[in-house]
Amino acid sequence: MRENVLKVENVTMQFGGVIAVDNMNLLVNEKEIVSLIGPNGAGKTTAFNVITGVYAPTNGAVYFRGQKIVENHPQGKMRKLYKGENNGKYTGVLSPTPDRITSLGIARTFQNIRLWKSQTVFDNVLIAKHLRRTSNLFTATFHLNGAEEARMRRETEELLEILELSDVRDELATSLPYGKQRRLEIARAMATKPSLLLLDEPAAGMNPQETDELTAFIGRLRDEFGLTIFMIEHHMDLVMEISDRIYVLDFGKGIAEGVPEEIQNNPRVIEAYLGGAIDE
Repeated sequence: MRENVLKVENVTMQFGGVIAVDNMNLLVNEKEIVSLIGPNGAGKTTAFNVITGVYAPTNGAVYFRGQKIVENHPQGKMRKLYKGENNGKYTGVLSPTPDRITSLGIARTFQNIRLWKSQTVFDNVLIAKHLRRTSNLFTATFHLNGAEEARMRRETEELLEILELSDVRDELATSLPYGKQRRLEIARAMATKPSLLLLDEPAAGMNPQETDELTAFIGRLRDEFGLTIFMIEHHMDLVMEISDRIYVLDFGKGIAEGVPEEIQNNPRVIEAYLGGAIDE
């Protein structure tokens, strides 16, 4: 049985009177590729933001490799406004910042590419590697961190070679074709040495050839790097081809989970995407 890597437990994210994520529960196991799908506005990116520390959930908890890393419960005015389930089940508060979440071994990309525009491909990846540095202000000031800097530069070169970005290492990130910008963003996330990689719509804006290349690329990340991957994606061909399991959100609520074939034939999923009632 595969080890559980990510567990989202009864997570609700409420903004004022609006529930963006409603009592979400999901599991991602070791070396799985799991997708989270749903119509626009279903709450998918909000869920990612809770997992990665961008938002503190209104209620619920998140576990990484069995350790609780996020927890919250309705507080202040939200105690009266709260419309979700499991009110009173959680009493603790754990609200780590995104950099702390990343240091645990969880990295992510974003729906809108967020590269360092004025930096080269090489520097985008190298800067990300500094999350794992052991040097401090003193050692840097007196140039005592030379060995560590050399190691990080060497590892950056190796990562660019493996991910087929060496030929553009000295180009500005924003000068790259769109597909390579997406790949660079993934390379930057991988520079933090994650064991769980969250991809937020990695195929957004790609043409069919770029999407096919990305599908194979994501498979390589799992198979060659041993990564566990949790992905939001609207491109259904990619999702159905590469996912081990799929969760479906609609209006913030989980409505289905299963293997691709089950999801494709689920009446509630079809209704959520196409609208209207399903003929029995």
